[in-house]
Amino acid sequence: MTRLAGRVAALALSLAFVAACGKTVPAPPPERAGPLRQPDEACEPDEACQGVGGVASAEPPTSASASAAPAQVAPPDASFEPMRIALDAGAMGTKISISAFTTPTLGETDLRAAITRALDEIKRLEVVMTTWREDSEISRVNAAAGGAAVPVGPDTLAVIDKSLWIAKKSEGTFDISFDAMRGLWKFDEGASDKIPARAAVDKARKLIDYRRIEVDDNASTVRLTSKGMRISLGGIAKGYAVDAAARILDAAKVPAFFVQAGGDLFVRGKKPDGVPFKVGVRDPRGGVADFFATLQVEDHAFSTAGDYERSFMQQGKRYHHIIDPRTGYPADASRSVTIWAPDAFTADAIDDAVFILGPDKGLALVESIDGVGAVIVDKKNKVWVSKRLENVVQKFRDPVDGP
Repeated sequence: MTRLAGRVAALALSLAFVAACGKTVPAPPPERAGPLRQPDEACEPDEACQGVGGVASAEPPTSASASAAPAQVAPPDASFEPMRIALDAGAMGTKISISAFTTPTLGETDLRAAITRALDEIKRLEVVMTTWREDSEISRVNAAAGGAAVPVGPDTLAVIDKSLWIAKKSEGTFDISFDAMRGLWKFDEGASDKIPARAAVDKARKLIDYRRIEVDDNASTVRLTSKGMRISLGGIAKGYAVDAAARILDAAKVPAFFVQAGGDLFVRGKKPDGVPFKVGVRDPRGGVADFFATLQVEDHAFSTAGDYERSFMQQGKRYHHIIDPRTGYPADASRSVTIWAPDAFTADAIDDAVFILGPDKGLALVESIDGVGAVIVDKKNKVWVSKRLENVVQKFRDPVDGP
């Protein structure tokens, strides 16, 4: 994997969160947390939403949101009209959207409080894991590269452990040490369509190697063995944060909600009328609201990687922010990848790797992980659907072709 600037980019394959019933009352949006990166383009709460998510059973540390038991839905009350409470805010360099429904036993005040706590948890994790603050745990690890191990908290340790797990499973195509290339490709702050010199790319690429990241789980420390190495959790931290927010809503016994951070989405439960929520898979060469397939979703997460949100064209060739660490240049095997999985943490870890590997090796990776599925649009605009999603995805047209 490597999404430059911490995968600040919009995680490409937009998912449409098809409108839920009930009256919507937006919560007052809080101020944007910190300078960080430009926000991902996202949707209005009642319309199209970008999404993603996943979990791999017994192997790596996983988020608890997928395994948490859904809150029990109160018996129908004909006189009760559910109210949808929606909050939009900026955090982790993207747009955060949280939406949930009141119930006969969970009123507006308590629901707003739960949603606010969920957002606060995302902002807390941002401070811990960002590379855009010198005092974050990740920045301290980077500053000590080539030197001593650095103590980190349980959240950072869990995300790094999961990152190393998927790095091993994906032949190193997901590699959090890609941040050694920061500043060469500029798709975010100070965006530029200048292609870096191959010599500079090759020099930086020598510092990309997840095997030189040493983790001591007992001591809760992380060490980068080579001076000049850098890590970024931008390609996986949002999925972890989405699941953390979902756990808070589960604890508050919220029966139906979604949490979205850019391209990472987790959906709990069904709409108040009992109808499943539906998501749409965005056409990578279409507009923001153009979808070529849909899926019903309940208690699942999605993560999307695509080549269209942060990109530029030169001489008919598209250059984008998903960098293949094996070459140092934008990956060219896929146009978009949507990962379906039980929690957002795993899905966020997998989507870039599948995008870089392409449909053959990418689908093999997907099938090797319990509960994970994928929809891939490859470089020739062919749609590939993994076995677990063959009877779930409803494709109603081919994606639009184009460079």
